[in-house]
Amino acid sequence: LELSINNHLADFSLPTKSGYSVSLSCLVHNSSQAEQLLWYRGDGQVRLKDGNKVNLSNICIYPVNESDNGVAFTCRLARDKSVQVSVTLDVEFPPQLSGEETLQIEEEKDVTLTCNSKSNPQGRTTWYKDNNILTLQQGHHKVYQTSEVFQLSITKVQQSDNGTYTCVVEYFSGNRTKDFHLIVEEKKPVFPKEAVIAAAVVVAITAFFGIVARKHVFCKV
Repeated sequence: LELSINNHLADFSLPTKSGYSVSLSCLVHNSSQAEQLLWYRGDGQVRLKDGNKVNLSNICIYPVNESDNGVAFTCRLARDKSVQVSVTLDVEFPPQLSGEETLQIEEEKDVTLTCNSKSNPQGRTTWYKDNNILTLQQGHHKVYQTSEVFQLSITKVQQSDNGTYTCVVEYFSGNRTKDFHLIVEEKKPVFPKEAVIAAAVVVAITAFFGIVARKHVFCKV
């Protein structure tokens, strides 16, 4: 007894694109009786209408979107769930770039620009500064990338780091960009709180002992 999805008897991957529709057909093979079928999206069971459960069952995913990427749709035999076959959707979708557009940072502090750049397949990413490819300086710039984010970290920012940084992602049908405006503010003078407190204590102690020393004068008055 076997099941197939779209004529595949073994698990397989199905390429598709965001916005498209996908039709999946599960068929029972080598059975002499009516067999009830179940569909699952990941771990969740899909509700089926009556008449779409016995020996042949069809589902449609529309519209396919990026949340369907990597998701397995599994058809199982109701009376023996070990009899199953799965299809995993490989959804092609372009990046939708996002991130905090304006960042204000004080000189000599660290900052990280985060460009959310999730796409499938993963795009080729580059950082630009003021419309020129950013030259990375060792110890000053650091780039970090995963399948979902592209980050640029700047250690101890300087006035020369002020400007517009652009996250550029090249993907299967073109490229997309996202600008980040970094505003570097002058370092604020450090208020000498400890020194002021110490001076205040000294003044208070001096005044106290001055009063004690002249106590007899005040008493006469």
